[in-house]
Amino acid sequence: MARKTGKGGSAAVESLYDLNAHNVWAVEARQIASLWRKESPKEGFAQSEEKLLGVIRNAFEVAHYSKDDAKARKTYENGEWTTFNRHAPKGERIAIRQRPIKRLADLNAGNISRISVATLLELIDRNFGGGWEAIPEGTRTIIESAFDISTLQLPTARIHASGGAYKRKLAEGFEALEIVKGTWTEAIFARKKDPSLLEAQQTGGDDDYDEPDETEETDDYEEHTEEETDSYVDEQDTQEEETPEEDYTADDPFYNSYIDEDEHLPEEQQADDEADYMMEEP
Repeated sequence: MARKTGKGGSAAVESLYDLNAHNVWAVEARQIASLWRKESPKEGFAQSEEKLLGVIRNAFEVAHYSKDDAKARKTYENGEWTTFNRHAPKGERIAIRQRPIKRLADLNAGNISRISVATLLELIDRNFGGGWEAIPEGTRTIIESAFDISTLQLPTARIHASGGAYKRKLAEGFEALEIVKGTWTEAIFARKKDPSLLEAQQTGGDDDYDEPDETEETDDYEEHTEEETDSYVDEQDTQEEETPEEDYTADDPFYNSYIDEDEHLPEEQQADDEADYMMEEP
């Protein structure tokens, strides 16, 4: 299916089948509802319904309810949710609303480019004041895919020194979050990356609706004839026979440090000990 390119280089969503894990964050709930009403009567839509809802769930909370349930209608038809009829079963409705981003844990590859620098720094500030290194590595990787990040730790009295690194970062277009740690302060600098670079990163890895092509799986396993197998076994046996036994005494400090006590006895005493041993035998 051909796709037009929208403003900013992103693919324009003209059909529910254009949705993927990245661009679904840029689509409003009312647009999804409009496309759903337009496309659900078409033949074959029932087979795609669950898969489409799976893509929508990346960015939206999805609820199902019966139009005959007064309590549910009061919950979902109060203006906070966008609702539309489900294709099957009949009489059931779907309610969606965009997922809020309230914590760092809510960030993912699809929504990270949708938030502002101010929102990002606010989320970091809520993370128990632990600083950049206190953020899980996986979350830092997601953040750095859309933002340039830099950190600075200095005594609090010197953090705003004239001509220092803090002032230079602000001059370069970064926004800063300061986290005080005793007499020291950690500054976290963030700046959005070039949108064209983000688009290039997302183009190759869209987790969209389209199913992968069914290709025949091949095994790397190679069949061997009985003669080839016997030849291989004989070769392995020959290699084992030709392999000399390793002399551990050369490298093992235990063998090098071991000294037979009898070697330090005078020859006469060694002979007497041997005679005593012979006489004690039955």
